[in-house]
Amino acid sequence: MGDTVPLAVMLRALRPADRDAYRELRLRALREEPEAFTSSYEEQAASTADWASARLATATDANLILGAFDAGGRLVGMVGLERQPRRKERHKAHLYGMYVAPEVAGRGIGGQLVAAAVAAARRWIGVRQITLSVTRTNVRARRLYETAGFATFGIEPEAIRVDQAFLDKELMVLRLT
Repeated sequence: MGDTVPLAVMLRALRPADRDAYRELRLRALREEPEAFTSSYEEQAASTADWASARLATATDANLILGAFDAGGRLVGMVGLERQPRRKERHKAHLYGMYVAPEVAGRGIGGQLVAAAVAAARRWIGVRQITLSVTRTNVRARRLYETAGFATFGIEPEAIRVDQAFLDKELMVLRLT
């Protein structure tokens, strides 16, 4: 992992035109890493592609999905960031749906995506912190978030069930102020 050369990618907010690439990568993430996500592959795959269009069409200054594109223009990573909509929680944003394709993992893309999401949250007036949840057994993801400055503030026991296994989620926060 330490010998791996970082991969240059282009980061940008996904748009409705990216629907098919986003849907394909999202389904791949859910299929290959079921313990990392609250959504299930089966539920997402059974729905029409309209969910991907709708999610990307709602991108605003309070809701976006960032994509990482390799030199060939292929979507190889993604992360979502959503500002909490309720008045009493508008000072918080939530990071979700982080995924980097395994064939390019360990090459700095995850760090670039998290850094870009944090930078976007800093531009949102009034946002003071970013929260996320990560499956406790996902050591690599937890390390990525810790490196970005996130700190654990709690554990949700048995947060998700994958097959017959219950998995805890670690709740993390990055204070922006």
